[in-house]
Amino acid sequence: MAALASILRWSAPLRCATSRALHTVPDSTTSALQLIRSQPSQYVVASFAGRKYILTPRDLLTVPHLRDVKVGDVLVLDEIHELGSREYTLRGNPVIPANKVKVEATVVEHTKGKMEYIFKKKRRKGYKKTIQHKQPYTRLRIGNIEIPLEHS
Repeated sequence: MAALASILRWSAPLRCATSRALHTVPDSTTSALQLIRSQPSQYVVASFAGRKYILTPRDLLTVPHLRDVKVGDVLVLDEIHELGSREYTLRGNPVIPANKVKVEATVVEHTKGKMEYIFKKKRRKGYKKTIQHKQPYTRLRIGNIEIPLEHS
């Protein structure tokens, strides 16, 4: 009985390895995009305003204030570093070309952050100063992640 238990204990990692090997490994970028497109949900890692964000469709993204946009404007995110789903990931080098994936963001509102108080003081001089400040932000709603079909 102990021998059977030790065999089952050693065969468990092998069973896990064989179940992981069932996934198909894409041989080209086009087949990888097709596999990601077939998944129920996708995500992207995109650079926007100098920072990288992990984004999924219908996310609400708060970024530092964008001056040249109005509410309702649609922005195209062109610096996509990574595209993936639950089982597959495609990374750019350093970015994925714009003709492979398209992500749009709609400007929802321009808002301000919470009130910040900056207190300045010089000791023994009687100098005290309080500065109040609200940081301006822009909120974006992420649209669908579109992976266009490639015609060959």
